[in-house]
Amino acid sequence: MKFDKEGNGFTFGFATIMVVIVATLLSLAAITLKPYQQKNKTAEKMQNILKTLGVNVSRDEATKVFGSYVKQRIILDYSANARPAKEGPIDPLDKEDAFNIDMKKQYRGKSWEDRAYPLYVCEKDGNQYLVMPMVGKGLWGPIWGFIALEDDNNTVFGASFNHKIETPGLGAEINTADFQDQFPGQKLFDATGKFISIEVMKGGAPEGFEHGVDAITGGTITSNGVTAMIKQTLKVYQPYLQQ
Repeated sequence: MKFDKEGNGFTFGFATIMVVIVATLLSLAAITLKPYQQKNKTAEKMQNILKTLGVNVSRDEATKVFGSYVKQRIILDYSANARPAKEGPIDPLDKEDAFNIDMKKQYRGKSWEDRAYPLYVCEKDGNQYLVMPMVGKGLWGPIWGFIALEDDNNTVFGASFNHKIETPGLGAEINTADFQDQFPGQKLFDATGKFISIEVMKGGAPEGFEHGVDAITGGTITSNGVTAMIKQTLKVYQPYLQQ
């Protein structure tokens, strides 16, 4: 049987075969790359947690030293009730390990009341710190970060923020040292124990006010998003922090 290579049937058949081949190759590539992508995602998460403790290392190094600083991984519910702590190596299949909770996925699909809230108990130079992850909304997409508290469960020791598609030079500045370095020393509670949180304020905080940092010029909506993210998330942790 002779095929008409100039006919529509041949063209359609050839195109169909090519689509199947390309789709198969892309599927195989995705399957092959997935373990590497997950490994990089895990390393980046460890790196960002350590950053709030002042431990600035590469992703590869983060996976090696993470356990030296992060001693316990705890899951809290919306009422700040804690599940049994996890210690030692992380099992990526263990749904009861706080490290495996996908905060961004929860933010997209669950109410505040139905989410699980990770808490990392850390040690550095003989001092204890608590690190909490956060997820919120910027101008164009999700924003997220981690915040570390000193052993008074009130004073910020370090903070790390990032974003997906905020405007370069404006809202995207939340992932810069200039912005993040304002947070150490800020406090969540006032002298009476009332939860105040930390506000990203246009023009910066008034003198003597320990609950505010300077907002990003031209990045008002992203700055407001950081304020809301911190307040809404850490309010959930408040009962645990003040117990």
